Amino acid sequence: MLATLAVGGVPVAEYADGGGLDPVLAPRPHLHPVRTLGGRTVTDAQPADHPWHLGVSVAVPDVGGANLWGGPTYLPEAGYTWREDHGRIEHAGFTAADPAGVDERLRWLVPGGEVVLTERRRLRARPAGPGWELGIGTALTNVSGRALALGSPATNGRAGAGYGGLFWRLPPGGAPSVRTADREGEEAVHGSVAPWLAWRDPGAGFTLALTGTDAATRADPWFVRVRDYPGVGWQLAARRPLVLPPGETVTRGFRALVVDGVLDDAAVADWASAGS
Repeated sequence: MLATLAVGGVPVAEYADGGGLDPVLAPRPHLHPVRTLGGRTVTDAQPADHPWHLGVSVAVPDVGGANLWGGPTYLPEAGYTWREDHGRIEHAGFTAADPAGVDERLRWLVPGGEVVLTERRRLRARPAGPGWELGIGTALTNVSGRALALGSPATNGRAGAGYGGLFWRLPPGGAPSVRTADREGEEAVHGSVAPWLAWRDPGAGFTLALTGTDAATRADPWFVRVRDYPGVGWQLAARRPLVLPPGETVTRGFRALVVDGVLDDAAVADWASAGS
């Protein structure tokens, strides 16, 4: 365990280093469990259907041909295929750390051990409205010495599967619903661009709301799964690879509101706009 985040003395998230995980899971630091202030768990890790889903994490399915997401790789002519192409993301040290948050250095390694990306990551936990807010900032720098394409199954031919970047695997629930300000339901919200997304699960007793902290993040389409499994995130490479020249950096920033009970749209919109 790397760190425990707390709000008002209440532990709300455990930050694991991912060490000891099977290489096919693309081991990486991740947050799990994440909890409401009332103690409800709002993440899942290594679920039976997708054991490479690790709570809240930053991962990319295709980093110059290496799989840093975990699980099978999507190939244009063969579909999802198990390959020995998994990389890993390693904790390289903290530059600051306390219960309210951490500033971290990480290394992204492809098979064989080459470091192709370095990352600066910032995690923050603070009180917000009736719950608490998790802030995540990431800056990925290409240190490979060559142009590096960050891709997804969508960029390799599977339309609508542009997942990559921040991903939040949710726990099994009752009858969750997902919506933005003007769309509701998995099919409508998935692939759309909207300033906020709200996941409500009355049966499990919590609301999760997400928003981007900058224009680039807010321009990424949402990734949503409800029927197959519960998970939400952004699509970093929704239609075409994000090509990072040598030495260049791509940044993304996220805020998540974690609340016991069901929060209405007006409250979610007020929270999202307050941090813009």
